[in-house]
Amino acid sequence: MLPSIFNGVTDPSGISDEQGTELVRVARRIVTEFLAGRHVTVDKGFDSRFGFHAGVFVTLNRHGSLRGCIGFPLPSMRLCNGLADAAVAAATRDPRFKPVSSEELDTVVFEVTVLTVPVKISASEPGKYVSSVTVGRHGLIVENASRSGLLLPQVPVEYGWNAEEFLARTCLKAGLDRDAWKDESTRVSRFEGVIFKEESPGGRVVREVQANRVSQG
Repeated sequence: MLPSIFNGVTDPSGISDEQGTELVRVARRIVTEFLAGRHVTVDKGFDSRFGFHAGVFVTLNRHGSLRGCIGFPLPSMRLCNGLADAAVAAATRDPRFKPVSSEELDTVVFEVTVLTVPVKISASEPGKYVSSVTVGRHGLIVENASRSGLLLPQVPVEYGWNAEEFLARTCLKAGLDRDAWKDESTRVSRFEGVIFKEESPGGRVVREVQANRVSQG
């Protein structure tokens, strides 16, 4: 089954488990080849299957801790290209961490999140922002002037945040005051993500289902 098209942009909810597995496997292979100094090539069939535009993030975890996470929130690139760029960047250019080494790869879990198009939340009062965010379903982007911050849908679930804390933490990620989401000059957008993750380094890939952990703020 191919992803459906919504307003001219692909809705990633139609990505099958098999396609998700392929995305994660290719992300790992791209990083492995890049760190070994070999030319990275992906077969034309992959480019064809994932030639649609979508936002994407690649997350690396090691021993249960974040090891790198980079991506593109907007569908400005074809998924096949965005995945490759995000995978290499997550492993080598996340400014929070030193680059991943080839020796580490056997201990790193790869995760790929394909994003829906971010939509601005319109709210006349702070309480309506909170009610517009569903933990476990939505990711958030906060923007004010030249500053912006993004947190993926799985982040508040991992830390046990409610919707209000999720909004505050996204503001902090942007380098803003934790209550900046209440400011009229701040733009808050939400998006959804389809998440595929290795159960163990190089192991079986599963679709992360947050539904049984969803809560309102």
